[in-house]
Amino acid sequence: MRKTVVIKMGGGLITDKSKHKTVKPEVIDSLTSMVSKLVDGGFSVILVHGAGSFGHLTAKKWRLSDGVDSTISDGQRRAVSQVRKDMIELSGYVTSSLESKGISCTSLPPSNWVTGTGPDFLGSLGPFAGSPPNEVMVTFGDVVGKDDSSEFGILSGDDLMVRLSVEIPNVEYSVFLLGDSPGMMDRPPSREGAKLLDAWSPETVAETSHNTEEDVTGGIDLKARRAAQIAQYVPNVWFIDGRNPSRVIDLVIGGLLPIGTRILP
Repeated sequence: MRKTVVIKMGGGLITDKSKHKTVKPEVIDSLTSMVSKLVDGGFSVILVHGAGSFGHLTAKKWRLSDGVDSTISDGQRRAVSQVRKDMIELSGYVTSSLESKGISCTSLPPSNWVTGTGPDFLGSLGPFAGSPPNEVMVTFGDVVGKDDSSEFGILSGDDLMVRLSVEIPNVEYSVFLLGDSPGMMDRPPSREGAKLLDAWSPETVAETSHNTEEDVTGGIDLKARRAAQIAQYVPNVWFIDGRNPSRVIDLVIGGLLPIGTRILP
């Protein structure tokens, strides 16, 4: 049976998070070229992508991560529908790029199959586990329904990464592709003197930052915590610079230690 690679393409990697619905097509094409090489190399691939400017700005404006607010509920519900529509549009850029390289793929919007948020969400992963070995399954962070008074909430792509990496059989690699740094840094990458950490675990001391104006799902802190959960079950968990996708090829196909950060339990 083929080994599986689960890859998270950060929203800040494939979109300009500061500009509403602004995609980076050249970056997406470089990433899907990498995926094509993995598939040709005999690996099954599951792709998760972030929302970036197709979701975070609207979600922030309407406080969708907090659930329904009776004082603005009508606007929130319109925003929920809009974000879901926008995320399907963004996923379409990814699947179109995959298809242009001859890769069969299927996009599964979480709003269609998930209830609840966090890594304990409810929803069957059967379509991911049962897909043909050469078909790339695609999903993404999304606004999903909740079975409580909050009515809806935001399911992070990082939470999807946990379930897909841990519960799908034969996952050998779980890779988080970043858009602003070569891996996990000892301080925010924009800070002078920031250095790459070769490895990170929850005990590692590192100063992180979270741009609450652009990100409603927890930023690098959530990503690191979720990756450490995955590392309890998956032998190779990495943060790698998505602007250099050849590093994923070096890791998965070449068996080399890439520039990046290995995440430990």
